[in-house]
Amino acid sequence: MQLKQLKTGILFKNAKPHVKSVHAYFPSVVSLLDGSLLAMYMLGEAFEAVNLKLHLSRSKDQGQTWEYQGPIDTSVTERLTSTFGRLAVTESGELIANLVRFDRTDFPGEGLCNPQTLGMVPSELLMIRSLDLGKTWAEPELVSPPLEGPEFEMCSPITVLNDGRWIWPTSTWRDWTGHLPNGNRMLALVSTDQGNSWDEYLNIMHSENNNLIFWESKVVEYPEGRLLAVAWCYDEASSTDLPNHYAISDDGGTSWSEPASTQIQGQTLTPCLLEDGSLLNIYRRMDQPGLWACLSRLDDAGNWINGDQQPLWGHNKLEGITSTGENMSDNFAVLKFGAPHITRLSDGELFVTFWCYEQCVSVIRWFRFQVEQQSIEQHQKTVVNC
Repeated sequence: MQLKQLKTGILFKNAKPHVKSVHAYFPSVVSLLDGSLLAMYMLGEAFEAVNLKLHLSRSKDQGQTWEYQGPIDTSVTERLTSTFGRLAVTESGELIANLVRFDRTDFPGEGLCNPQTLGMVPSELLMIRSLDLGKTWAEPELVSPPLEGPEFEMCSPITVLNDGRWIWPTSTWRDWTGHLPNGNRMLALVSTDQGNSWDEYLNIMHSENNNLIFWESKVVEYPEGRLLAVAWCYDEASSTDLPNHYAISDDGGTSWSEPASTQIQGQTLTPCLLEDGSLLNIYRRMDQPGLWACLSRLDDAGNWINGDQQPLWGHNKLEGITSTGENMSDNFAVLKFGAPHITRLSDGELFVTFWCYEQCVSVIRWFRFQVEQQSIEQHQKTVVNC
């Protein structure tokens, strides 16, 4: 696979790190009807800081330069909260962001996860909307999941399917004490009324012995309606990262194939479907340092086939940007980059964003790419659905 890198730059960076601690994490970018780009990301003192909040920046030149727009306030009076979110845009131009708001009131000096149980602080799921290109936002809407998590992971934006359903890929997560009534499973919340209610869910990946955790999941839809789900797979019994797994549904998500290995040893894998049916995958690689890309495809039998892996960022770093110790809560705490997001620009080029530490400050970096004319199937590649 060949990616032609056109340019790279910084979407957001703390301009005065010697004065105040502000780090940026977890970007998502959408292309708006007026030709501009809007980015959502989190700013705070540290990776799991209590003061992490949503912020926006806007670009009027297809991502070359960015203007900081400001925060989105989702705080609650008399509660100590931090918020994560992902941004998406509908065909009509409505901006929708799915959020998780963590209640840190009883855990002001703790991270998000309990090191003893891998349980999470209390949280709630929310949605916010904008009808004016993100200039103003409606009040947060509380989302009531159709099953008990009791907590849920926040990684993927809402995906709008061709049949009109909105799906929210996520995974169940323990509460602070370790309670997990429905086991470890990747699922997708489903709304049939444009996010007004979420009364259904797709049951996508789980393991018979409940030892596999499927994190950082994404779902993409093929033109003929096939759904492909991908996730980082962690074997909790052996404290081992497995290759990213995938599952396929050909009936709208009612049933799914058994989770199978992609043979990509990575985390936070983000796939982007190309016009010829191949997939561009960008991920934090685990067997070698850095952020990497790989062009893949499914054959007629649904088997996952990879092309060459190509490094994008951080591959020359020897140590200190990931950890693979037995305590996953500690591993989360030492991460130094991740959460790639892929946006298709109006000219068909790819705009990739992710967070990373550079000179001891976490920034949002972007890359702009063209996909070379040769692919696994020797067809022209143009991104159509990321």
